[in-house]
Amino acid sequence: MRAIAVLCMVEVHTAAIAPPEGVTVGHPAAFVAAAFGGMAAPMFVTISGWGMYRSAVRRSSEGHSAKQWANWILPRVVVLCLCQIMVNILLNVDRGGRFEWHTPGVLTLLAISASLCPVLIKLNSWHRSLAMLLFAASPLMVGGYSGSEMVWFDRVDADSVNEWFSRLLWNGTYPIVPWIFYILLGTILHDLKGEPRVRERGIFLGFVATSATVVLSVAEGVDWALTSGNAILTFFPANMPFLVVSGTMVALSLRILEGEEETGGEPFLGDRLSILEPVGRLSLTIYVAHFFVLGIVAMLLDGEPRLSLMTAFSLTIFHTLVWIPLAAIHERKIPQFSLEELLRSHSSE
Repeated sequence: MRAIAVLCMVEVHTAAIAPPEGVTVGHPAAFVAAAFGGMAAPMFVTISGWGMYRSAVRRSSEGHSAKQWANWILPRVVVLCLCQIMVNILLNVDRGGRFEWHTPGVLTLLAISASLCPVLIKLNSWHRSLAMLLFAASPLMVGGYSGSEMVWFDRVDADSVNEWFSRLLWNGTYPIVPWIFYILLGTILHDLKGEPRVRERGIFLGFVATSATVVLSVAEGVDWALTSGNAILTFFPANMPFLVVSGTMVALSLRILEGEEETGGEPFLGDRLSILEPVGRLSLTIYVAHFFVLGIVAMLLDGEPRLSLMTAFSLTIFHTLVWIPLAAIHERKIPQFSLEELLRSHSSE
């Protein structure tokens, strides 16, 4: 699942940097790209939350000391924050990219989440479920502070310390409020990994809520989903319907891919998805590395849609899938050179 999540992130970023000429929001190609985009980041953050929480639970069961916790958390916070700066520089706005070098993003969100792990493992599932619901409703409480009128380049810029913290907390690209919702979702899905029927009931309730958003869209005569603007679901800023619908789709995807594995059976498609396992183990490295490629593409295209539909589509698919064999080759030849290995070598076990 981690592999699928990072490949979806690669796909949506590539589609954003190398868009075809003449494709409007209503074009089917734009709809497909937006659908992947709407799922990629929630899936990536949820799976990251699941993994960090699993690791924290194991460390707690082993009775780690405060020093051992610090040796686990600090390298992650430092590496993730440095990687965020690296991503911002690789795809900087001054070279046709999308980011200012200093603003927070999804890796900053994961760094904050890592620092919260010792607190999260002290909370039981009920408390974390309540917190998740609170963060799901947080867009309603934050209101105008989420920056519903802001355009993309407002969200990736900050002219002062106060603005930087605003981007980090509630009106950046992946602000803590409400995106911690997905981290909490990951912890709950981890706790319920042996209870598929409980998760299926939650997914059913999510589908009821999703259906309600579709009905509301038709009744009100507004778009069901847009990246930003006047729609029932919006990504920037992430509103409550988006959180509920995307969270439901993430939980459904996990349940489908799991198959009957948790009850002693086979996972979905058996071993046929094992080809993706090296990608999953190299997800952070791939996430950062693919921005190096996109930075070059952005400079060549100068931020403008210059490709034909077929060329853009082919480039997007190739750049997404090429990481599968590259990850396998990396694992066989140079497994010691990766961000994941860097984190392991600087963390106490």
